[in-house]
Amino acid sequence: MSLDKAISDAMSTIPECVAGGYVDMTSGMLLGVKTLNSHPQEILDMVAATTADLFEGQNIRHIEQAFAKARGIENDHPRYFQEVMVFSENLLHIFMRAKKRPDHVLVFVCRRNANVGMVLTKSRMALDAVVAAL
Repeated sequence: MSLDKAISDAMSTIPECVAGGYVDMTSGMLLGVKTLNSHPQEILDMVAATTADLFEGQNIRHIEQAFAKARGIENDHPRYFQEVMVFSENLLHIFMRAKKRPDHVLVFVCRRNANVGMVLTKSRMALDAVVAAL
């Protein structure tokens, strides 16, 4: 199955989902994307850059290092944050780090009126299938 098809299939199971994307933070690229509405390429490019900032920005790296040190973990690249939820005025954004590929993040965007618990549950259920499609 193609990555775009896997994203589309996942979106169909997630309540009020209007967009999905798959980001490689190492390259800074959006590897796959599906949206119900068209968006300029500049906006889609910003999704990849913003995702990298959320998970690997300088302050985030400092927090991860502090948690690793406090727990006695000696790892140069600890990955403490696995999921991030962002509520905007009209939308809910879910960012989930892929377990098997910690430098990849799956993103779903839903209307804000969606049931948050169901969005998170369905997004988690879709993660492995989307990652496997790469």
